[in-house]
Amino acid sequence: MKRLSDPGGDYNTMVYASRESRMRRSVPTENIWGDIIGYSRAVRTGNLLFVSGTTASGPDGKALHPGKPGPQTRVILDRIEAALIKLGGSLDQVVETRIYLCDISQWEAVGKVHGEVFAAIRPATTMVEVSRLIASDLVVEISATAILDSDTTS
Repeated sequence: MKRLSDPGGDYNTMVYASRESRMRRSVPTENIWGDIIGYSRAVRTGNLLFVSGTTASGPDGKALHPGKPGPQTRVILDRIEAALIKLGGSLDQVVETRIYLCDISQWEAVGKVHGEVFAAIRPATTMVEVSRLIASDLVVEISATAILDSDTTS
């Protein structure tokens, strides 16, 4: 990273410029909403990986395991893992997850699967109830942030 000064030459406020080799990389969503909304499944910049809110929907946008929070969570975490791997990361490097549930009383089904996947990792996690997700049969959505050990271009 190259440190740049502000126009007055004062280094109290620093701006960092990335080298070309560390520019942004992304993984597509592989569902209908990625193109409509204009977002990626995951984005990597430097050693930071951001995984968008992920649901258990098929390419057509229809829910897999309609209304079932546990099985949907398993699909979601598998997709998050696949996106991390495509960008050179892994679940071991996840530092935070955010879980959105349509019915907070179903937290145990989601928490059980999340706990199985992240038992040894224990990322910071937020779980909140929301009124609705993008499709009525989707009952859980999860996003994640990971930090890689190094800022390589793998």
